[in-house]
Amino acid sequence: MKGKMSLIKKARTIFIQLKEGVAFTLNELKNNKFRTFLSLLGVSIGIFTIVSIFTAVDALKSNAKKGFESLSSNMMQISQWPMGPEDEDGNVVLDMRGGMMEYRWWDYMKRPPITINDYKYLKANSKLSEEVVFSYSGIGTIKYGRHTASGVDVLCSTDGLSLLLKIDIVRGRMITKSEFENGTSVVILGNDLAESLFAGEDPIGKSVKINGFSFMVVGVTEKQGESIVTVVETDNIAIITYIAGKGIFYLREPEGQLHAIPKADIDQETFKRELTQLMRQYRRIRPEQKNNFSINEYSVLEDILEGLLGVIRTVGWVIAAFSLLIGGFGIANIMFVSVRERTKIIGIQKALGAKKYFIMTQFLVEALVLAIAGALVGILLIALILWIVPIPAEYDVHLTLENIIAGVAIASAIGLLSGLLPAWKAAGLNPVDAINTK
Repeated sequence: MKGKMSLIKKARTIFIQLKEGVAFTLNELKNNKFRTFLSLLGVSIGIFTIVSIFTAVDALKSNAKKGFESLSSNMMQISQWPMGPEDEDGNVVLDMRGGMMEYRWWDYMKRPPITINDYKYLKANSKLSEEVVFSYSGIGTIKYGRHTASGVDVLCSTDGLSLLLKIDIVRGRMITKSEFENGTSVVILGNDLAESLFAGEDPIGKSVKINGFSFMVVGVTEKQGESIVTVVETDNIAIITYIAGKGIFYLREPEGQLHAIPKADIDQETFKRELTQLMRQYRRIRPEQKNNFSINEYSVLEDILEGLLGVIRTVGWVIAAFSLLIGGFGIANIMFVSVRERTKIIGIQKALGAKKYFIMTQFLVEALVLAIAGALVGILLIALILWIVPIPAEYDVHLTLENIIAGVAIASAIGLLSGLLPAWKAAGLNPVDAINTK
């Protein structure tokens, strides 16, 4: 019991000393406003930079995620062209020791294109596919009355597109299986495209001209919004059947790409092996020969994006590091000046029984307060900019609690490190020598 009371009394004494140390520190900072301002400046710039980078990267990731949401997450693309440079085994490699691999476009262009015959073979023989779709696209001109939309991306597809593309129809309906198979002249319009052509008029059931051919509008997609990574831009797209596309683009044998999604219980690697085997069988590729096609996983695009955002983060850290280094040196320099100015006071405090930790606390708290104040100034400046500068809603740029905490934590670490040596020097002063200092 006695030992417990002694421990409580000691803790209370430490708390009182710390409280007095903090009060003393705040008073010193208040009395030296210009010095405080100089110390804040470097830390404020550094924290402003790094928290801005964190906020920008979060906004870019959030915006890019919207772009990927338009596709089924487990979808694979079979194409003449890989999404990135391939190694000897046909796997996409984004980065290797010594730098990025070379994208051998001159080899890929020699490959045979993907055609409807590849689709028919996979469709008939794949045991693990939930759906296989062949598609291609072209640029078309769409007219309705006096309204014309030029340079429209016209997506021509076989049945099953709704499983691959997460298209929500807000008006009308999706193209039916029989319409896909028969090549019926029906079209689904993107939200923005429908608005520009019909200007508020209900487009469902109306006839439009695509490259001079008549199509009936059966559906309008939900507005997707902008994204830095838009795999399929559905707001300004026109979707028609594969067969109808041959007519408006005057094609005998369209060249495109295949998309396939596996059944629910099939993992990606197993599915990829089956697709590879079937494509090699159909194209009669001998065992010693390389694939003359690529099987792309859309997760590769996410990896590419993550790599780019990683570079942005690194650049941000490098820029911020210089500012934080300058700020840290500034705080350390100010703290050494403060130790010199308060040498006699420190001597008196030690002569009256002040412990080393009490002296160190004063200076560490002063350095910490300076750093945190600098961080808060930098964060408030970011908040002010976000409030004043108009930013499109789809980019969702805002300060998160995590980024604020990260900024304050980084500044706190800089402050403690910068104040450690001056605090240690102050705590180690001889009271007699300190009091007699001129």
